[in-house]
Amino acid sequence: MKAETFPRPHTAGANDVRNPGMPLAIEMFEAHAVNRSAAERRAATLTTRRSVKKANQAAWLVNAIRCIDLTTLAGDDTEGRVARLCAKARRPVAEHILEGLELQDYGLTTGAVCVYPTMVPAAVRALKGTRIPVASVATGFPAGLMPLKLRLEEIRYAVGEGAHEIDIVITREHVLKRDWNALYDEVAAMREACGEAHLKAILATGDLQTLRNVYAASMVSMQAGADFIKTSTGKEGVNATLPVSLVMIRALRDYGDATGQRVGFKPAGGMKTAKDAIAWQVLMKEELGDRWLQPDLFRLGASSMLADIERQLEHYVTGRYASSSRHAIA
Repeated sequence: MKAETFPRPHTAGANDVRNPGMPLAIEMFEAHAVNRSAAERRAATLTTRRSVKKANQAAWLVNAIRCIDLTTLAGDDTEGRVARLCAKARRPVAEHILEGLELQDYGLTTGAVCVYPTMVPAAVRALKGTRIPVASVATGFPAGLMPLKLRLEEIRYAVGEGAHEIDIVITREHVLKRDWNALYDEVAAMREACGEAHLKAILATGDLQTLRNVYAASMVSMQAGADFIKTSTGKEGVNATLPVSLVMIRALRDYGDATGQRVGFKPAGGMKTAKDAIAWQVLMKEELGDRWLQPDLFRLGASSMLADIERQLEHYVTGRYASSSRHAIA
């Protein structure tokens, strides 16, 4: 494997025009039906129709690392924990593995580091001198049940502390009541509060009841100017699944066809293995093409996945599986 296999890492969105949004157009989704059985059948074939092995598998796993939002969102987060997380983001794979892959000079990092707003300054300090963006959850994460004024202030606070990306949570009630005007106005206000920071809209799909609601919420969020749409907070009972991701990606494609704009996608929650990393990348490649395998348009919200990816890469390099205790903890 050679470093030339991959494009040079870059800050998310640095080379792309942001999604400007558009006026609310309910006709783009209101009558759009989603066949759950067909979506589930299509998703089930993704991991059976395509198999990647050896060097190809290693390449897919290295690309997954480039797209991971390495995250800590715990109640006992400290500056020390964030500093350790950032150190892992800067050097996500052990040196001997990089040497075995001939990637020691590539500059491999994760796609971003994601923290709570109060931890943003610690992350910014720890990542100084790198091109790794700092992402912050906001808007009353994970429930989002705070007055809109306070949620907007939380966005401005995180951006003011140095966050490059903001992961917002939508009000699920707007979707369940199909109050699309309220959802559009909310996301548009959040986008404005973000300023230059990119907005990732978390739909909390496990709370939305139907795939039709998932499609509609995806479309409204993009119309309101979201730069990414994201499946979950990771705190719902059901988080990222392939059928839900398929529906959101079809919404991305439809929005792109209608507007010419590229919007990113981030599955999050419930993904833990290298096999998961490959499955979601296969979904992106088959539905949207290679362009959506770059970190400015695709992120994986799954920090625990990195440990399994590193173990699989060590097996590729050495022929042996190492104990997880040999690898630095993110």
